[in-house]
Amino acid sequence: MFPGLIYADEISPRFVSMNIVVCVKQIPDPAAPQSLEPSHNLNRTGKLILDEADTYGVEMALQLVDAAGTGEVTVVSMGSAADLSGVRNALAMGAAKAIIISDDALRGTDALGTAKVLAAAIRRVNPDLVIAATESSDGYTGTTPVQVAELLGLPSITFAKSVTIDGSTVKVARQTEAGYDDVTSPLPCLVTVTAGVVEPRYASFKGIMAAKSKPVEQLTAADLGLSAETGSAGARQHIVAVVTAEAREAGDIHVDEGDGADKIVAFLDSIKVL
Repeated sequence: MFPGLIYADEISPRFVSMNIVVCVKQIPDPAAPQSLEPSHNLNRTGKLILDEADTYGVEMALQLVDAAGTGEVTVVSMGSAADLSGVRNALAMGAAKAIIISDDALRGTDALGTAKVLAAAIRRVNPDLVIAATESSDGYTGTTPVQVAELLGLPSITFAKSVTIDGSTVKVARQTEAGYDDVTSPLPCLVTVTAGVVEPRYASFKGIMAAKSKPVEQLTAADLGLSAETGSAGARQHIVAVVTAEAREAGDIHVDEGDGADKIVAFLDSIKVL
């Protein structure tokens, strides 16, 4: 039903096309001052940029399509369409088109609601592979990609540090605390990639100019039939308060006069480490 997928350095004539969706997020520029709305949500009215974590997914998708010979990369994003700088950056890198779900009714949507929106948009594309970052830089829930996979009925592999393809099977070196695990899955599937899985390219001037004319489809929650499942009303998570983190206390400074090791042992013993 779905075409096969190959890695950038394993070109095979058996594969003729590869259509990939990359989930991306536009986030407030980290270099600019950040603020919260009265609802405790992040203020997103300023300049928006493509989350750096997503550039790795876009680059991987582009390399896979290049290796296949034909196909295209579609980026899917949920957020404001008032500023499409981040989405245009993905298009300038080489993605063929974009879908953005932008609707005031989406404000306050939680991680699961976001996954429902992204999954509904991805179904319209019917891709061979879905790629996402492990987590966004402004949310850090790390749950949305696997929720998308579950909603789509796809297997998922997380924390991929490398990806190869053998026929209709994707092989991933999955990063762990102890090294990595070799994991396989049939296609189609969803893979989340870590920073460093590939080196993202810089958008060329030609790419930037071409991005201006690439199609960006704008959808609403109603277009996806999800009006009642998004926004604050449909959220199962709510931010009830935001408080300033406690200031870190100054540490003790000790001059090693030959008894440094003894002082370290005594300290570790005092905090019940030894």
